[in-house]
Amino acid sequence: MSPRTNDGEREQPGQPDSGRPTPKARHATSGDHVPETETGTTGASGTTGASGTTGSASGAEAEETETATETGEPTEPARPTPAEAREATEPARPTAPEPAVGDVRVAAVRRVGAAGRRWRAVHLGACAAMLAVALTAGAVALGAAHEQRGMPVAAAAAVSPGLLAGGDLDASITALQAHLRAQPRDFGGWATLGLAYVEQARTKGDPSRYPQAEQALERSLALRADNDQALAGRAALAAARHDFAGALSFADRTLKQNPYNERALSSRIDALVELGRYDDADAAVCTADRRRPGVPVFTRYAYVHELRGDVTTARRVLDRALAASSSPGDIAYVAAQLGQLAWSQGDYATALSHYARALAADENYLPALEGRARAQAASGRQAEAIKGLELIVARYPLPGPLVELGELYEARARAGDAAKAAEQYALVDAWTAIARANGVNADLDTALAAADHGDRATALRAARDDWSRRHTVHTADALAWALHVNGKDAEALPYARQATATGYRNASFLYHLGVIEKATGHPQDARTHLSAALKLNPGFSALGAREARTALKTLEAAK
Repeated sequence: MSPRTNDGEREQPGQPDSGRPTPKARHATSGDHVPETETGTTGASGTTGASGTTGSASGAEAEETETATETGEPTEPARPTPAEAREATEPARPTAPEPAVGDVRVAAVRRVGAAGRRWRAVHLGACAAMLAVALTAGAVALGAAHEQRGMPVAAAAAVSPGLLAGGDLDASITALQAHLRAQPRDFGGWATLGLAYVEQARTKGDPSRYPQAEQALERSLALRADNDQALAGRAALAAARHDFAGALSFADRTLKQNPYNERALSSRIDALVELGRYDDADAAVCTADRRRPGVPVFTRYAYVHELRGDVTTARRVLDRALAASSSPGDIAYVAAQLGQLAWSQGDYATALSHYARALAADENYLPALEGRARAQAASGRQAEAIKGLELIVARYPLPGPLVELGELYEARARAGDAAKAAEQYALVDAWTAIARANGVNADLDTALAAADHGDRATALRAARDDWSRRHTVHTADALAWALHVNGKDAEALPYARQATATGYRNASFLYHLGVIEKATGHPQDARTHLSAALKLNPGFSALGAREARTALKTLEAAK
């Protein structure tokens, strides 16, 4: 995914759509990072709830005689039988064992590679094993002192406010499972559990939770087909799987039931942005602002303006959103957004200041940790950046930080760094294989990573597939670059120009355009855009910035 999208809304228990917002985190083409979301409670009666980023309280039914299998650990991501599907959404009995996380991921990747690609299955199987180790053991890398806190507050799902205060998403899921054992017909509880799984998948880089989220949300809808909280949850799940047409459809269905459902209003904006329908997204932001003004809408408003090149307005709106934020999750999210905006404009000192504020609010907040490492690298603090990214990928092995770390290894070029970089890129392949096995459309992630660090034909195929579904500036840029690395520069040029046509100030896009213009015999345009990329954000990429300078020197020498 490309943009910053926020999933956030919070409601007062028992008061629908009270409008106390919480934000959602920026995507990192690696996956969506989601901060603190709406809260909801499910008491003994199982009726109170909230709609928001992670979903609203709404529930589902289960027969008390069914065997429970949910334990809070990912289950095998294979397509379940009907009986298995029923069990997958049942609350867990504490004694019910589940397969080891590593075994699950190895099996998933091997299934993906089994058909006619034996050599790749072996390769991906090994990578998946490393990925599983990172997913399960990474908490140690970030420090055992934080182990009891679990996931950051900013990534918590719509569950009990008391549990949210502790920031432990796993504990929140366990509590929901216990509640649903006692109240299996609580449609609100099932919807909340489904959204909790969505957040767990996204924050831990673990797509195996998505099928379980789908089952829980479907259980909720089976109990009450018109409950807007579960419909909003389906919109969030579709967006997390990069099915943006589906996300838009579910958001529209939700808003027919409840025009003030903040989760659905936010998901609708996100889907329109990710489909490249920027004018419609602008109108949707205005509608959401009238109905449910707050941090989630403000941050989306800022991003829509940033996509049009209006950085001044984007920064002003984010400043106001930060001033209006009070919870740690909101502060971490908005401050990280400001840090990303400053970094993208080459203001690394300001970016680091914003990231520091975000981490003061939540020291485990992934977008701020990743952004800080990126800003450190751009500032010449390579050793700090590498150390930070190593800690990040140990716990959150997502494509974005994996590629960034691999490129920093390549740029450092010490003995053994080439092998370390190759390992990071192989883990991206493993992650995308697991993601696809669990219903995630990973075409954009694949195109971006494979164009520079993988199979070029695969990159082009993935980019074309993604473009066939949506026409965003990010997909246009990915397709242009995939065409370029495959020697199809004449075909690439219109897409590269389309990627920059909205005015979006992105140094990587300008770099790609300049390189493609150079290859197609437009030296003056190439010099203009390569210079613009380096002026805007001279440290936009450890490898890309270096290559941009080399290309510019070649053009200058040929004048």
